[in-house]
Amino acid sequence: MARIRIPSTVVILFVTVQTGFLLFMYARYSSFMPQAEEKPSQVHILILSSWRSGSSFVGQLFSQHPSVFYLMEPAWHVWVTMPQNSAKVLHMAVRDLVRSVFLCDMSVFDAYMPWKRNLSDLFQWAASRALCSAPACDSFQRTDITSEMACKTLCGRYPFSKVEEACKTYSHVVIKEVRFFDLKVLYPLLTDPSLNLKIIHLVRDPRAVVKSREQSVKALARDNGIVLSTNGTKVEDSKYKVMQEVCRSHVQIYETATLKPPNFLKNRYLMIRFEDLVRDPLSEISEMYKFADLNLTPRLKSWIYNITHGQGPGKKKEAFKITSRDAVSVSQAWRNVLPFPKVKKVQEVCKGAINMLGYQLVDSEKEQRDLTLDLVLPRRQNQFSWLSFNPKH
Repeated sequence: MARIRIPSTVVILFVTVQTGFLLFMYARYSSFMPQAEEKPSQVHILILSSWRSGSSFVGQLFSQHPSVFYLMEPAWHVWVTMPQNSAKVLHMAVRDLVRSVFLCDMSVFDAYMPWKRNLSDLFQWAASRALCSAPACDSFQRTDITSEMACKTLCGRYPFSKVEEACKTYSHVVIKEVRFFDLKVLYPLLTDPSLNLKIIHLVRDPRAVVKSREQSVKALARDNGIVLSTNGTKVEDSKYKVMQEVCRSHVQIYETATLKPPNFLKNRYLMIRFEDLVRDPLSEISEMYKFADLNLTPRLKSWIYNITHGQGPGKKKEAFKITSRDAVSVSQAWRNVLPFPKVKKVQEVCKGAINMLGYQLVDSEKEQRDLTLDLVLPRRQNQFSWLSFNPKH
């Protein structure tokens, strides 16, 4: 039988062509296969709330953690620069600023602070433990519990560039904001592959919010005008029009996140009630930390206990400060302070939010003053958490 001899060069050429063809087909096939998404190295947490809802306190629970870079309401700079606009119009500018901060790109502040800046030019900068410790400021260690007073005294003159430098050294970036009124505005951030965003939605009994707002009428007047679209005119919310918008926004955010929500929200939304937080701080904080992939340290546990077990409800001049108070007393103070006609009016404009968020309406002054009557209804299992939600669509 005759043998056919094939030159070795032909064999090598054939193998090379075959290998190339197989590699081509593999690459083409792989391009159609779903790729495992690589999450960004940092975790991004947005504390979403409204004025006088205990959000500064919750912000501090994160700010004092040694793994967290925290900023309190950076969108204040947007609103203060363009007060003639409405909250809705400013949503996009606020969202863009928040995204840049999450990515540690602080050049976004150039539009709102064009001058040469120090740390102290940033709104409520001293509320950030990260800006009061290295590398932003050499006066404190990351594990220290810092106070605003000490931080302002020692760290205010450090250059603004330290904000970005510090941000890049943390595993978690946390922002507290009160200037979002629609969850859908945040969809571009939730679907942004460069972000690993989770949302903590903090709510509080609207009647308690009104009582707290009455301690800060002048401080809130400009923001009220933006909420009500008054073209830059300051407003005192005597008719509770702002409260109506605030309550409407909480309902919208909660419904959007829980009633047929998009898949990308799964495990990325958590509702927290201020009243639950002050009644059982360690349990609620542990839940928030677990949601945020953080651990509760012994030093933080001790600080949390002390900050929630002070004496009395706090003074009026401390309305925007985090001081040691009897937190449960603070949450119930409205029942002794607000006249019943005011309570009735708040219940009228915020009835939907009161019912949906799990609070009990009162029908008389007697019910309002009776502190043995619990107006905070038990939380239904998983009512405020995505942790066990399994969307079918």
